Amino acid sequence: MEIRTAVPTDAPQMSFMLKQLVASGKRTSPADEAFIMRNYIEDPDRILCSVAIDDDGTLLGFQSLMWALDRNRFETPVGWGIIGTHVSPLAGRRGVGSSLFDVTKKAAYDAGLENIEAFIGSTNVEGQAYYEKMGFRTYRIAEGAICKCCRLQEFK
Repeated sequence: MEIRTAVPTDAPQMSFMLKQLVASGKRTSPADEAFIMRNYIEDPDRILCSVAIDDDGTLLGFQSLMWALDRNRFETPVGWGIIGTHVSPLAGRRGVGSSLFDVTKKAAYDAGLENIEAFIGSTNVEGQAYYEKMGFRTYRIAEGAICKCCRLQEFK
């Protein structure tokens, strides 16, 4: 598995994978290529968006990390990082999320972040378990979501 920075030519595979997640009931947000470009690959608030690719060039998943600015849609505290993790339904339990988080965690340190928030749908039990495994802990409940925080100093 290769982890690298997402580029515009990844958008079709990223969109296809997100549409699979929508079809399986694990995602409700848009999944079209324009959304991918705007919110992941070319987002001006982005710190990093990484993709996990298998040996055949198939997208296994991706993870984004962006700055929390004033009036962000998640109500994440300003100055924190906001993380999003998306793993293909065909690639579960293969270490994709852990591998992506290793790279994202380094980017968070390099950016000087102290905290990262994951905004997880309240019915997304798999997502909640993944973030717990990565060291995130529930710190607030929002409408329809569980918000987990990773305090990076705890990893040092």
